[in-house]
Amino acid sequence: MTNINKFGLLSLLMVIINFIFFIFNRGPNANITLAISIFTLLSVLGIIFALMSKKRIVTITGILLNGCIFVFAILLLLAVGIGSP
Repeated sequence: MTNINKFGLLSLLMVIINFIFFIFNRGPNANITLAISIFTLLSVLGIIFALMSKKRIVTITGILLNGCIFVFAILLLLAVGIGSP
Protein backbone atom coordinates (compact mmCIF):
# COMPACT_ATOMS: atom_id res chain seq x y z
CA MET A 1 0.00 0.00 0.00
CA THR A 2 1.29 3.42 -0.88
CA ASN A 3 1.88 6.07 1.69
CA ILE A 4 -0.43 9.04 1.03
CA ASN A 5 0.93 12.45 1.94
CA LYS A 6 -1.21 15.25 3.38
CA PHE A 7 -1.97 16.94 0.05
CA GLY A 8 -3.13 13.68 -1.50
CA LEU A 9 -5.34 13.04 1.49
CA LEU A 10 -6.80 16.55 1.27
CA SER A 11 -7.50 16.04 -2.43
CA LEU A 12 -9.45 12.87 -1.79
CA LEU A 13 -11.17 14.52 1.18
CA MET A 14 -12.52 17.21 -1.16
CA VAL A 15 -14.19 14.49 -3.25
CA ILE A 16 -15.77 12.98 -0.14
CA ILE A 17 -17.00 16.38 1.08
CA ASN A 18 -18.51 17.09 -2.35
CA PHE A 19 -20.31 13.75 -2.30
CA ILE A 20 -21.68 14.32 1.21
CA PHE A 21 -22.84 17.83 0.26
CA PHE A 22 -24.56 16.42 -2.83
CA ILE A 23 -26.45 13.87 -0.72
CA PHE A 24 -27.64 16.49 1.78
CA ASN A 25 -28.45 19.21 -0.76
CA ARG A 26 -31.00 17.60 -3.01
CA GLY A 27 -34.68 17.81 -3.64
CA PRO A 28 -36.98 20.47 -5.06
CA ASN A 29 -35.94 23.10 -2.49
CA ALA A 30 -32.20 22.78 -3.11
CA ASN A 31 -30.23 25.98 -3.55
CA ILE A 32 -28.62 25.37 -6.96
CA THR A 33 -26.39 28.45 -7.00
CA LEU A 34 -24.93 27.52 -3.61
CA ALA A 35 -24.38 23.95 -4.81
CA ILE A 36 -22.61 25.12 -7.98
CA SER A 37 -20.37 27.43 -5.96
CA ILE A 38 -19.43 24.77 -3.43
CA PHE A 39 -18.86 22.07 -6.07
CA THR A 40 -16.63 24.38 -8.08
CA LEU A 41 -14.65 25.69 -5.12
CA LEU A 42 -14.02 22.30 -3.56
CA SER A 43 -13.14 20.64 -6.85
CA VAL A 44 -10.64 23.36 -7.78
CA LEU A 45 -9.09 23.09 -4.31
CA GLY A 46 -8.96 19.30 -4.75
CA ILE A 47 -7.20 19.63 -8.10
CA ILE A 48 -4.67 22.05 -6.58
CA PHE A 49 -4.03 19.67 -3.68
CA ALA A 50 -3.65 16.78 -6.13
CA LEU A 51 -1.07 18.70 -8.13
CA MET A 52 0.86 19.51 -4.95
CA SER A 53 0.96 15.83 -4.01
CA LYS A 54 4.20 13.98 -4.73
CA LYS A 55 2.64 10.55 -5.33
CA ARG A 56 1.79 9.92 -8.96
CA ILE A 57 -1.21 7.61 -8.39
CA VAL A 58 -2.78 10.02 -5.89
CA THR A 59 -2.23 12.90 -8.30
CA ILE A 60 -3.94 11.09 -11.16
CA THR A 61 -6.80 9.87 -8.98
CA GLY A 62 -7.33 13.29 -7.41
CA ILE A 63 -7.33 15.09 -10.74
CA LEU A 64 -9.75 12.60 -12.30
CA LEU A 65 -12.23 12.56 -9.42
CA ASN A 66 -12.16 16.30 -8.80
CA GLY A 67 -12.25 16.93 -12.54
CA CYS A 68 -15.45 14.88 -12.83
CA ILE A 69 -17.04 16.96 -10.08
CA PHE A 70 -15.90 20.15 -11.81
CA VAL A 71 -17.46 19.03 -15.10
CA PHE A 72 -20.67 18.19 -13.19
CA ALA A 73 -20.70 21.72 -11.73
CA ILE A 74 -20.18 23.27 -15.18
CA LEU A 75 -23.00 21.18 -16.65
CA LEU A 76 -25.24 22.16 -13.74
CA LEU A 77 -24.41 25.83 -14.36
CA LEU A 78 -25.23 25.37 -18.05
CA ALA A 79 -28.56 23.73 -17.18
CA VAL A 80 -29.47 26.59 -14.83
CA GLY A 81 -28.59 29.10 -17.54
CA ILE A 82 -30.70 27.31 -20.14
CA GLY A 83 -33.63 26.78 -17.78
CA SER A 84 -33.94 30.33 -16.50
CA PRO A 85 -36.22 32.73 -18.40
